[in-house]
Amino acid sequence: MKITFAEPSTQKSFAPKSGALVVGVGPKPKLAAAARRLDSATNGALSRAMSASRFSGKEGQLLEILAPEGISNPRVLLVGIGDGLNELELENLGGRVLSHLNRVGESTSNLFVDAGAKDLATAAARIAYGARLASYRFDQYRTKESADSKPTLRTLTVRVKGAANARRAFQSLDKVADGVFMTRDLVSQPPNVLFPKSFANEAKTLTKLGVKVEVLGEKQMAKLGMETLLAVGRGSEQESQLAVMRWNGAGRSTKPVAFVGKGVTFDTGGISLKPGAGMEEMKWDMGGAGAVTGLMKALAGRKAKVNAIGVIGLVENMPDGRAQRPGDIVTSMSGQTIEVINTDAEGRLVLADALWYTQKRFKPQFMIDLATLTGAIIIGLGHEHAGLFSNDDALSDQLAAAGRASGEKVWRLPLDKAYDKMLDCPAADMKNIGGRSAGSITAAQFLQRFVNDSPWAHLDIAGVAWSQKDAPTTPKGGTGFGVRLLDRFVRDNYEG
Repeated sequence: MKITFAEPSTQKSFAPKSGALVVGVGPKPKLAAAARRLDSATNGALSRAMSASRFSGKEGQLLEILAPEGISNPRVLLVGIGDGLNELELENLGGRVLSHLNRVGESTSNLFVDAGAKDLATAAARIAYGARLASYRFDQYRTKESADSKPTLRTLTVRVKGAANARRAFQSLDKVADGVFMTRDLVSQPPNVLFPKSFANEAKTLTKLGVKVEVLGEKQMAKLGMETLLAVGRGSEQESQLAVMRWNGAGRSTKPVAFVGKGVTFDTGGISLKPGAGMEEMKWDMGGAGAVTGLMKALAGRKAKVNAIGVIGLVENMPDGRAQRPGDIVTSMSGQTIEVINTDAEGRLVLADALWYTQKRFKPQFMIDLATLTGAIIIGLGHEHAGLFSNDDALSDQLAAAGRASGEKVWRLPLDKAYDKMLDCPAADMKNIGGRSAGSITAAQFLQRFVNDSPWAHLDIAGVAWSQKDAPTTPKGGTGFGVRLLDRFVRDNYEG
């Protein structure tokens, strides 16, 4: 789908004569300027349709008028804009409009932005961004598909006064959407296609945008002492990888910001084998690494003025004769020893070495890790918020604010020495699980042991990396969670 911007015409016949027309309506309802002109051109068809329906101009409402008299356009779509829309509501409007137009089989549309926000050019960019996000499909493996299920909209023209400003604002958002789409693609790929080496190759494609990418294999990681990461992948025929991505968009003297992702490309649970039902969903246990990779694409694509590091630990957790066992004791890169009580608590082992490596090598301003780490976070927060754990209040507050602004919400949970004691182990420095109680918290307490004094936040995204239902800007499947959140976090707080 192509998205363009254009100035609204001042001519009497101000609207294109073909394709759908989308116009705004405020509460009570009150027609915006373009809607009033259309109402006049159609001899009051819009007003009659509203009076015959429950449409009142509230945010989120849609009303379609087919083949109205007086114009040649096949349909007019009225969209409720309420008393004014914030950024997220504007994006959701764009997503709802796109989904509706595809559902009814429209191929072209002109959307008029002349009310609903103080800055109409910025509002137009946000509406277009929402439409772009909603246009995502993962269909590369379909060989047959009914015509009714295929998207039909080829061109969306957003008409707004100040179209050039809207176009410029959209260009940056469009690059963020590219990053979101990359993450969705990665999370959606089947595990026979996406495994550690092929994932690392996907990261290497970012070199086209100026990202420096370095990939460490098992021999290099062994020399560094990354035994906990390597132990997770020992039962797989696929070689484990550590991919390091660097975007330098600020001065050399500026310390980097760092993002670390869990990349378990498929998780059987290892010797502590998961139940068979639902195991196919474990292809998205690399959602944290997918988010970090998509974020790096977004930052590089929009030329963000920040130095950013992305580190992803890529492994496959499989059971065979070489796989780690419950009761094994492994030594992390930090020198700390861990007794493996459950091989299905593997993501924290991957992150332990990746976090230690990141803070030792790059000495970043802070580290944020993302991981589909615990089922317990879904029990606690459902599918609405990611769990947030942090040793730094300011960092936590910035992430929470970015979550509210981006729509990718986080909820802070506690870290406390009382939970730390649940990891005590008589045979090693710690064990890799703390028991059934407070499972997400003890997992975060485990990770905290590998960050030293670096400001750090852990995002448990197990409940939000994949969705079973459509949302206005997120079709069901891989959500791309984390890209918009962290791009907004960087944009608001760390760009020079």
